[in-house]
Amino acid sequence: MLVSLHVKNLALLEEAEVEFGRGLNILSGETGAGKSIIIGSINLALGEKVPKEMLREQAEYALVELVFRVEDEKQEKQLQEMDIYPENGEVIMSRKITASRSVGKINSETVSASCMRNVASLLIDIHGQHEHQSLLHKKKHLEILDEFAGAKLNAKKEILRNCYQKYQKALEEQKQALQDQEGRERELSFLEYEIKEIQEAGLVPGEDESLELAYRKMANSRRIMEAAGNAYEMTGGEASATEQIGRALHELQSAAEYDPAMGELSGQLEEIDNLLNDFNRELSGYISDGEFDEEAFFETEKRLDTVNRLKDKFGGSIEAVLQAKEEKEIRFGHLKDFEEYFAQLSGRLKEAEEELAAVSAEVSQLRQKSAKKLAKLVKGALVDLNFLDVEFVMEFTDAGKYTANGRDEAEFLISTNPGEPLKPLGKVASGGELSRVMLAIKTILAESDQIGTLIFDEIDAGISGRTAQMVAEKMNVIGKSHQVICITHLPQIAAMADSHFLISKQVVKNGTFSNIVLLEEEDSVTELARMLGGVKITDTVLESAKEMKELADAAKESGKKA
Repeated sequence: MLVSLHVKNLALLEEAEVEFGRGLNILSGETGAGKSIIIGSINLALGEKVPKEMLREQAEYALVELVFRVEDEKQEKQLQEMDIYPENGEVIMSRKITASRSVGKINSETVSASCMRNVASLLIDIHGQHEHQSLLHKKKHLEILDEFAGAKLNAKKEILRNCYQKYQKALEEQKQALQDQEGRERELSFLEYEIKEIQEAGLVPGEDESLELAYRKMANSRRIMEAAGNAYEMTGGEASATEQIGRALHELQSAAEYDPAMGELSGQLEEIDNLLNDFNRELSGYISDGEFDEEAFFETEKRLDTVNRLKDKFGGSIEAVLQAKEEKEIRFGHLKDFEEYFAQLSGRLKEAEEELAAVSAEVSQLRQKSAKKLAKLVKGALVDLNFLDVEFVMEFTDAGKYTANGRDEAEFLISTNPGEPLKPLGKVASGGELSRVMLAIKTILAESDQIGTLIFDEIDAGISGRTAQMVAEKMNVIGKSHQVICITHLPQIAAMADSHFLISKQVVKNGTFSNIVLLEEEDSVTELARMLGGVKITDTVLESAKEMKELADAAKESGKKA
């Protein structure tokens, strides 16, 4: 349930704190007092878009905070699946709004607006002033049914979506194949040319790297030979390191007979002399074999150009070129044996369509079964709302095509008078009747989904008298199993309040402010009198308000005993 609402700097509300109770919470007040701001602020906290004009004039920021108490284990588990963990049994949702951005948080952690909406869908259901008008659209009827049908249908619909995607893919492949047939000969010729081009190149994985290395060596052979020649002169020519080491070795050997230490040093230098001689022989051989081969260079350059051209054309690597060749060969085979390929596609499409048809039929069967149950419940709720001789059913038709939602089209039909035929809901119901139908549906959906809090924003449009009384009684019944927050102009509904809040507007120092307070019993009667009689409250009107409140209390008490 919604425990509290805290609003700061939002439209006419400078700052307000509302603590809601269990059962039926009524919000009333004069037109323009700011009742819509309360619902608007709740919507903002739940992740809806932020109109710029909602930020209070000259305020740096606006803040809305909702505190929910989670008492249902199933609800808590669903929240945990969304990585939301109630703290001390509470979920705190807040939204801070500035002129440039807004930040939403759940239990002090920043979350996206979509996350806030998803969490809110588990905790609260808001019926806006004009939401009942959505019943004019058949698409909404099927959405309501699917929501009522619940988990079993949702699981089957997930299978349906997968089947539909498979069917669409097969359909697209067949469509593409038919388009391909027109340019088949042209494409066959082009594919044959490209496959032959790759085959004749005879590419080998890794070949490009060895070619690059060989080409780099040949292209820089002059610089390499110069470096090798210079090194040879320094180590093996006249006045070279070899000659100098030989002289040094002779000197050490001539002195070795006088000092054994000189003999050790002589041995070390002899090893160096041998190593340097070996090095000079290898370097000399490298220079002898390293003559520039112009023909080899040309062939290497030509081969490298061929490899790089194919790499640029077919994917950037030899592996990609060879992969492209395989794909083109498969494509060539499909086009070459088109009839066989098309027959395979047609077989896959037929199989996918049969599978889709079977699942669509199962979904439709589940829907029709749920529709009978839903219609029966709605009819019962409508009788409670003063539709005394009402008939209410759901009619199914075939959409004539497959969709990700099946082949069903469905529409609510209603008859509100004896002997009248059933007709589409949108064509026969007035605004007030649509509002009551939506109230009945919302009540049933809330029961099936175990949503803790229901908000109704001025659902009393277009109703009065006995009907208003029946709606009031229905609100009282809903309030026994749910927390209900209702903005109303009707005293019959307000009289049923378990908690009655008054929203008022006042001007202070050229500024307009809205205020919301919880009314005591006596003040609630005074507000009922205002709703009954307008600005001037006479003793007679006040007595009527007292009587209305007493009758409502008696009805509530009677309901408890029953």
